[in-house]
Amino acid sequence: MDAILVLEDGRSFRGRSFGALGERLGEVVFNTGMTGYQEVLSDPSYCGQLVVMTAPHIGNTGVNEFDLESPKPQVAGFIVRAHSENYSSWRAKSSLSQLLREHGIVAISEVDTRSLTRHIRAGGAMRGIISTEEDSIERLVQKTLTAPMMEGQDLTKAVTCNQAYPWGEGSNPWRPVTPEGKQNEYPYHVVAYDFGLKRTILRRLVDHGCRVTVVPANTSAQEALDLQPDGIFYSNGPGDPAAATYAAAKLGGLLGKVPIFGICLGHQLMGLAFGGKTFKLPFGHHGVNHPVRYIPTGHVEITSQNHGFAVDPDSLPADVEVTHLNLNDQTIEGLRHRTLPAFCVQYHPEAGPGPHDATYLFGQFVQMMNEERP
Repeated sequence: MDAILVLEDGRSFRGRSFGALGERLGEVVFNTGMTGYQEVLSDPSYCGQLVVMTAPHIGNTGVNEFDLESPKPQVAGFIVRAHSENYSSWRAKSSLSQLLREHGIVAISEVDTRSLTRHIRAGGAMRGIISTEEDSIERLVQKTLTAPMMEGQDLTKAVTCNQAYPWGEGSNPWRPVTPEGKQNEYPYHVVAYDFGLKRTILRRLVDHGCRVTVVPANTSAQEALDLQPDGIFYSNGPGDPAAATYAAAKLGGLLGKVPIFGICLGHQLMGLAFGGKTFKLPFGHHGVNHPVRYIPTGHVEITSQNHGFAVDPDSLPADVEVTHLNLNDQTIEGLRHRTLPAFCVQYHPEAGPGPHDATYLFGQFVQMMNEERP
């Protein structure tokens, strides 16, 4: 069936539907990863967004159960150049199109994604709509203008868990954390705030000897401390960090009590809790090959990223140190408090997009928890 993508500035792209039928609105962003489309689809940080994949062939390895970063696809819509209904992988359980249809995700193929990506780079991320029902560009443009801008949106409540739960699966799913082995093999208890938490982050924490309790986004600081954690983790997630004022306030109540590690949205919220401000990037960082310099050593890490906001360096107080810097646009990629046990990074050290340059950050978190133990 025919489908159409229309941007709020009137630019349109016609193609073919390969997901669910209907219409979906969202912010249009592009991801430059050559692989990992299933992780992209299921990353809660993409909630409310229509994602463009710049790699031309999508779907040729199908979908499997282990690569899902959350229980279901989280994107508002999916845009690709060439979709492959035929797939080949020993892990695959179904086709990409079947997954999208099962979960009501509208998707469009046969789009000139190179032209679309260049358009977004020039004009910035903008609202758009994918439709299999309407053909009038004028009416579709009017619909995009009714959608809220990403600035000011708190989307964490749409993706967080409903109640606390334990997580015991590491990167090896055949070796779960057992109650008998928790105290000896997994001596550190981490309370992880779920603002749109990726499963791979939880697996990396387990890999580094942590027992994890995941809690909803609205969990108070005292409720988290009552769980007697050795450390607090602030997760990734969607939306505008400045709109999630409650999350930054809770973090303020945790600073100095136990070690804290934040990733992506957690990094931005920590920047706010430190007294800084955030701002919207023109088209964000979405991909798996972003170079980041670790300032203390000068080493360059190749990183996976997915965010549309950044921390303003001029807003940070003197007791906060910038530890990582993006080499493409010089935006902040990491912070550390000079006196309190708290640090964070903007990128995704758990992802390991080929290299595992940033895995050491989980080790730093464990070391910090060990040093802060009475």
